[in-house]
Amino acid sequence: MIIAAVNGWPTKQLDYVLAFPQAPIERDLYISIPKGYQIENEKNKDYALKLNKNLYGQKQAGKIWNDFLVQKLAAVGFTQSKHDACVFYRKRVIYILYTDDSILTGPSSAEIEEAVQAIKSTKLDVTEEGDVNDFLGVNITRCDDGTIHFRQPLLIETILKDLGLQEDGKNRVIPAKSSAILSRHTQSQPHDQSFNYRSIIGKLGYLEKGSRPEIAYIVHQCARFSTSPKIEHTKAIRWLGRYLRSTKDKGMILHPDKSKGLELFVDADFAGNWDPENTADIDTARSRHGYVIKYANCPIIWKSQLQREIALSSTESEYTGLSYSIREIIPIINILEEMSKNHQLSTTTPKLFLKVYEDNAGAIEMANNHKYRPRTKHLNIRLHHFRKYISSGKIKIFKIHTDDQ
Repeated sequence: MIIAAVNGWPTKQLDYVLAFPQAPIERDLYISIPKGYQIENEKNKDYALKLNKNLYGQKQAGKIWNDFLVQKLAAVGFTQSKHDACVFYRKRVIYILYTDDSILTGPSSAEIEEAVQAIKSTKLDVTEEGDVNDFLGVNITRCDDGTIHFRQPLLIETILKDLGLQEDGKNRVIPAKSSAILSRHTQSQPHDQSFNYRSIIGKLGYLEKGSRPEIAYIVHQCARFSTSPKIEHTKAIRWLGRYLRSTKDKGMILHPDKSKGLELFVDADFAGNWDPENTADIDTARSRHGYVIKYANCPIIWKSQLQREIALSSTESEYTGLSYSIREIIPIINILEEMSKNHQLSTTTPKLFLKVYEDNAGAIEMANNHKYRPRTKHLNIRLHHFRKYISSGKIKIFKIHTDDQ
């Protein structure tokens, strides 16, 4: 969507009707007689039905459908990306596929229509949904000023209904208590079972990734304790629910800026959850890092993550954050280079490179100067993997003030 907005390209959404059964079955398969059907004068348990087509519910159904569709697309001129199996190209058209929902974008409506007709020529049952306005539950609006609005009001309504907060008059103006850190709370009362904790966490996770990045931290905090939630976690989710109720029509507004390329902002909190009175819980010694990956000044990936290894210094926690975030962005560099080469995407420099903003001088020094240091010799290749990209010039790390970070 950002690429389409930056280049001023139109979009079109396609949907495959009853996708899985369009693919042939891979081998002889049988199912029991479905409920509601009765074989005349016989016992249902003595019979089975032989499948003629791929069917929802099989473990391999998704793969069979994908293999079938990719074969069909290749036959009419689509080329699969080398870096992302869900991205295809046909001449100057880019095609994004998510199971049976898909988006096309390209320089002109005529080229997109040509690609759509090519797909229809394969005899696949597909419907045209017009310009993208609702994709995978995310409400998408492209405005005349060039901005893109992402909202998920229906999902928020579902969450509020599950929490029983539709009529409750109390609202919150922030997603969580700023002065409280959630922990295991082993001595507290268990979750009161007033709602399905794991179900709510799943919905909140999808909401956070789709249109509401500002709730990432508290959603992750609550998700950490899904196996044994306590009353404190229950209250935190209810607090978040009241915040969402007061902002249910809000969402993420993307304002693409052609002058900006690929950027990464990363920061870490060294042992921020440390609790000297609860040394039995090793998680309180872990550091947390967060990052935002932006393209054309628009966020595309964001994360709040507890580090797996225990950092021994603030520099180490910052460097670990660098490593994990750059690990996420390297495939994006590759696919943008692929798109730029084939589709002349708008770019501010002849060579695509990543700008990384970091506020820790030690981490920047370790990334830029590859030398042996006694205090960091325990950091293995898993954290040094991105150094070759810095040496080649694909990644450049810049100092940023903590306030700006």
